[in-house]
Amino acid sequence: MLHRYYQTSAPSATSSVYLLKFFCLDRKGLLHDVTQVLSELELTIQRVKVTTTPDGRVLDLFFITDNLELLDTKKRQEETYAQLRAVLGESCISCEIMSVGPEFDCHQSITSMSQEIAEELFTSELSDREAHTHALSPELSKLKKASVTMDNTLSPSHTLLQIHCVDQKGILYDLMRPLKDCNIQVAYGRVMQSTKGFRDIDLFIHQKDGKKIMDPEKQAALCSRLKVEMLHPLRVAVANSGPDTMLFVANPVELSGRGRPRVFYDVTHVLKSLSICIFSLRSAGIGHQIANGRCIDSSWMKTVNMSSQIWCLEIRL
Repeated sequence: MLHRYYQTSAPSATSSVYLLKFFCLDRKGLLHDVTQVLSELELTIQRVKVTTTPDGRVLDLFFITDNLELLDTKKRQEETYAQLRAVLGESCISCEIMSVGPEFDCHQSITSMSQEIAEELFTSELSDREAHTHALSPELSKLKKASVTMDNTLSPSHTLLQIHCVDQKGILYDLMRPLKDCNIQVAYGRVMQSTKGFRDIDLFIHQKDGKKIMDPEKQAALCSRLKVEMLHPLRVAVANSGPDTMLFVANPVELSGRGRPRVFYDVTHVLKSLSICIFSLRSAGIGHQIANGRCIDSSWMKTVNMSSQIWCLEIRL
């Protein structure tokens, strides 16, 4: 019997956690298809536990929260059942939703990994070192050209934050998250059209007290943090484990405990499109960044450790 376990994010303290449990025949892409349905229904996956039997059947346990906060109603549950059965078809044997109590905490697990993999996931700068599992391709090396600068001469009341970077999915989220964590407020901004794969963004910002960011050290700290976020919006490492391959995926988590949206969806989508089977998962959890790249908080005096969502998937190529 095969067990897989996935953790995607820490649920909000005010969100009710529900257990979606279904029993069906296993097939390639099943996890992604279910994840897509839940995403369309605005149901957020907190954790997933999958048990596969020798006869090719699978019991999936999705711990979820409802962005609409309606999952306690029969109508919302029936809508979820209908969407899932439409995707699973005749392979679906049973499906049910139930509220989860304190036992939800029992399913938490922190992943363990080698020091080399941890460094590859959490170092704050891209490197061409041979010690890395994969050398940077020409496309990935373009990420190192990102630049972040500040100017206090163009506005009487705001600091101009100028960003030039590779255009990528979720770029605004990756920029706004550290600004939010550091209590930096954005008054207004301008996002230019992508040109040759790069994008320019101008943001007029100020501190929580309404003042400009004048201290050169504060400017350098914030610019460095933003550059790290652009270089590493999603961190991936691959390692061999006997006949199988271990895929490690990590992405930063906000101070509120929320992670980057749809990462779990994107990972399963890529694996499905490449016809790669998720064979098992050893452990998963929320880990702390071990290298540089810490966020300066609103006092500019102390640092806040960054946390990341972590998955450790065992796949077969």
